[in-house]
Amino acid sequence: MPMTDWLITNAELVNEGRRFHADLRVRGGRIERIGNELTALASERVFDADGRWLLPGMIDDQVHFRDPGLTHKADIESESRACVAGGITSFMEMPNTKPPATNREALEAKYARAAEVSRTNYAFYLGATNDNLADIRALDPKAAPGIKVFMGASTGNMLVDDPATLDAIFRDTPVPIITHCEDTPMILANEEAARARWGEDIPPEQHPLIRSREACIKSTRLAIALAKKHGTRLHVLHISTADECALFEPGPIAGKRITAETCVHFLHFCADDYARLGSLIKCNPAIKDARDRDAITRALAEGRLDVLATDHAPHLVTEKSNKYPRAPSGLPLVQYALQCALERVFDGALTLERVVEAAMHAPATLFDVRERGFLREGYHADLVLVDPRRPHRVEAKDVLSKCSWTPFEGTTFRSSIAATFVNGHLAWHEGKLDDDTRGARLEFAR
Repeated sequence: MPMTDWLITNAELVNEGRRFHADLRVRGGRIERIGNELTALASERVFDADGRWLLPGMIDDQVHFRDPGLTHKADIESESRACVAGGITSFMEMPNTKPPATNREALEAKYARAAEVSRTNYAFYLGATNDNLADIRALDPKAAPGIKVFMGASTGNMLVDDPATLDAIFRDTPVPIITHCEDTPMILANEEAARARWGEDIPPEQHPLIRSREACIKSTRLAIALAKKHGTRLHVLHISTADECALFEPGPIAGKRITAETCVHFLHFCADDYARLGSLIKCNPAIKDARDRDAITRALAEGRLDVLATDHAPHLVTEKSNKYPRAPSGLPLVQYALQCALERVFDGALTLERVVEAAMHAPATLFDVRERGFLREGYHADLVLVDPRRPHRVEAKDVLSKCSWTPFEGTTFRSSIAATFVNGHLAWHEGKLDDDTRGARLEFAR
């Protein structure tokens, strides 16, 4: 029997603002029918969902898989396996690899590698630099979800800080612009002041003061101003402050020209956690105060922040164990991202329907992803079955990311990922990964 033909029975489906009990038929890797009391065919397997939550697979529009050039930390194969375990069925990966994906050849090389090894569906951003405007103008809109502009220093030399170049990118881009917004001169001045006081022994607790809220706000305001000037489709990544939330309009993502997202770690951690975790939670932009965490959660609930993603960015523990100035920024997150987000549902701060909207529907809408991100007849069967009755304690031995650690170690989440289907293939079931699963290149309806 085809491995992509299923009848999933007795599920609580969550889709487009509704929760309802139904069966779902998968044929040829697509959702063929959603209905009640569907009868199993001889050609399909039956999967009893036992009343658990059946959601569209998460689309993570912000990951760093370090492939090529930094594969001692992570690679497309290892991190896509972790995605499957976490209910993420599609990812969009950042360009700051070695070499960076700043031209068509480098971009297509990443697609070719993913076609060989990725367990989930995939897409790759083209990166902007101070000198690749011609590559940006020539980009086929179907070839990438967007242009990534680092308006703050990142891994690799991809800071776009020339005002004329920034203006031209916002004016001429053929696809949405996504931005990392932090003001580098402000950060460098803060870092210099910290070194003057502590030398190389800067406490990790200083990270949100060095990568300050003022640096975030200034850069985000600049991106918004450029987008308004040129009518650009702008998406601002990883909002980390209460102040920035106020810069965006609440409401549905449809029709917005300027949107924003936050990440699961900004819903979970706050500055108090540096004392316990130190540079393990060092990331850019920085995790800030508890009041920021609470404001971000509220902004996500009301649709002021549109998308929920990870900014998954692995480093080895040995690298993270360096003193603060030499400890790299970034966390491995994909394997436990959805469970982390669902904690806010159990707390009552977010509804389950809103998490599905922000993590599944909104990325598909924003980037014009073809036939994914929703439970709709005819769409690809990218599905995640969540068990809200089965808690899950996170242990390092279970981490599938190549870095082999997680900032959530020791955490008990109140849900577990029971199953993940990628294009109708049962890729994850009760803690076991099917390594025969392969994803597909995401298509953009542009």
